[in-house]
Amino acid sequence: MPAASLLPLFGSAAGPGALGGPAGGGAAGGGRKAAGPGAFRLTEKFVLLLVFSAFITLCFGAIFFLPDSSKLLSGVFFHSAALQPPPPPPGGQPRAPPQPGGGPAPAAAAAAAGGAGSLERIRADHERALREAKETLQKLPEEIRRDIRQDKEKLLQDARGRKEAGAPGLPQRLFRQPVGAVGQEPADPAVRQRRAKIKEMMKHAWDNYKRYAWGLNELKPISKQGHSSNLFGNIQGATIVDALDTLYIMEMKEEFKEAKEWVEKNLDFNVNAEISVFEVNIRFVGGLLSAYYLSGEEVFRKKAVELGEKLLPAFNTPTGIPWALLNIKSGIGRNWPWASGGSSILAEFGTLHLEFVHLSHLSGNPVFAEKVMNIRKVLNRLDKPEGLYPNYLNPSSGQWGQHHVSIGGLGDSFYEYLLKAWLMSDKTDEEGKKMYYDAVQAIETHLIRKSSGGLTYIAEWKGGLLEHKMGHLTCFAGGMFALGADGAPNDKTGHHIELGAEIARTCHESYDRTSMKLGPEAFRFDGGVEAIATRQNEKYYILRPEVIETYMYMWRLTHDPKYRQWGWEAVEALEKHCRVDGGYSGIRDVYNNHESHDDVQQSFFLSETLKYLYLLFSEDDLLPFEHWVFNTEAHPLPVLHKDYGNTEENQK
Repeated sequence: MPAASLLPLFGSAAGPGALGGPAGGGAAGGGRKAAGPGAFRLTEKFVLLLVFSAFITLCFGAIFFLPDSSKLLSGVFFHSAALQPPPPPPGGQPRAPPQPGGGPAPAAAAAAAGGAGSLERIRADHERALREAKETLQKLPEEIRRDIRQDKEKLLQDARGRKEAGAPGLPQRLFRQPVGAVGQEPADPAVRQRRAKIKEMMKHAWDNYKRYAWGLNELKPISKQGHSSNLFGNIQGATIVDALDTLYIMEMKEEFKEAKEWVEKNLDFNVNAEISVFEVNIRFVGGLLSAYYLSGEEVFRKKAVELGEKLLPAFNTPTGIPWALLNIKSGIGRNWPWASGGSSILAEFGTLHLEFVHLSHLSGNPVFAEKVMNIRKVLNRLDKPEGLYPNYLNPSSGQWGQHHVSIGGLGDSFYEYLLKAWLMSDKTDEEGKKMYYDAVQAIETHLIRKSSGGLTYIAEWKGGLLEHKMGHLTCFAGGMFALGADGAPNDKTGHHIELGAEIARTCHESYDRTSMKLGPEAFRFDGGVEAIATRQNEKYYILRPEVIETYMYMWRLTHDPKYRQWGWEAVEALEKHCRVDGGYSGIRDVYNNHESHDDVQQSFFLSETLKYLYLLFSEDDLLPFEHWVFNTEAHPLPVLHKDYGNTEENQK
């Protein structure tokens, strides 16, 4: 209450009536007069203000310092009913004007009654808030924390429910399944039998993952428990998302259904964790996109776009070259500490293009495509040493780091995505095409060599010096050269096919020259050895797919039966040395006659290795190359033909 409004109250207490009027003179009157009426009113005012302040302090202390203060505040101060004007009279009649003579109109009386009602409601809310405060103070700390958690969970569920109901930001889209999502049975009975065996391998891997590690990222098949690396932070279900499209094309319908249900109920990206942008993109975003394009299930599109949006803060660097690592809750990014003075890695920031173009296509939001097109702008402004792309680029300065060039680890899929971006655009992305074929020319000139035994290999380039080593990861390049042969300039189609065949032969030799007929992580061409690992830390095999990937491309493009035979040799080796009761495990040393398992069933074994084997023994009408491209995790994405379904809102 304003101080001025208190004065009449004090005046009535200190006026003549209170002292008995003029008859109240004498000593008493004189003594009271010595204090003075004004001084008396000030004392009364001070006492009342002091009491009022104490009351306010008590009320607001209860409100603001209790754990559940947000609920109390909403109850006391934000009840809209107390703030609404009185409703109009029944029948919608207008309120009467003021009556002559200054008497209160009926409407004014109603307003006064409404005001009294509002005061009653405020008083009731206030009393209820105090009761809740008292109850809260009587609870144990554990009960208070539990109540807060429950309230937060309810708010999150409500928000999630509203998002699902409205799907804001995602345009309606009429699903049209691309050509080749389902293929015919192989005509040859022997091929059909081999393909059935590969499907059985997939079932063995999947069933054991489901039995021992369901919902976790990967499986430890020897220990028979879950396995997770820090690449995914706290995001779970990598094997489920990675395997979705493999389950679909193998027509494992029940398994696909249970995987889809897990994604709907459990796949959660609202985690406070640092993730690898590259790995989460190729496995989770790529897996969700391909599952949507194959099945048309809307949940996969929603999840892919949701995750894509969470990856966007990685691009918040001075150049727009994304960070390698990102906390998807805080949006704070950084690079691997070992990567050439805080540089981003070519194979990581260069392996986002396919997925982000499709995110724009499915969401109607151009920002995804704009981010990856900006990467090209940065690269095209830079000088390339000998026409080559170094593996490291500083996202702050926009300058190259160490001049280390590799078509294997740190560089590999950058080149793959240049070619596939052109193919996926229905061959309209001329910039991607030029960048790819210019890079291949530089690779041929400076990195591709032939051993004394006639094996063609791709060396690594370090500051102008060659290291005559080829990684298992580099073996994907045989398939890449063959896939890009049709668009090669200057009638070099045949040359690129031959180059792919030579790389495939070299990689087959790296398998054939081991005791287990499985390839090492890296092999060398120096010191009198060819296609053999000479260092202990290069002798392991972790169920990698790149050699089988090249066999599949070479088979599709040449139909030379040796590629199917080489693929079957790999199947026999996997069954003999990698299959265990609890799934499939990698091998620590492929040159040793005695198996030493690493006890990890990698998610890419289901996504890539088994898928490429299945396609190797399938007809060409299953995921045909003219309608599909595969991301670097073997997730098929449709070519965006000019007549392909768009993201515009369908008119109903």
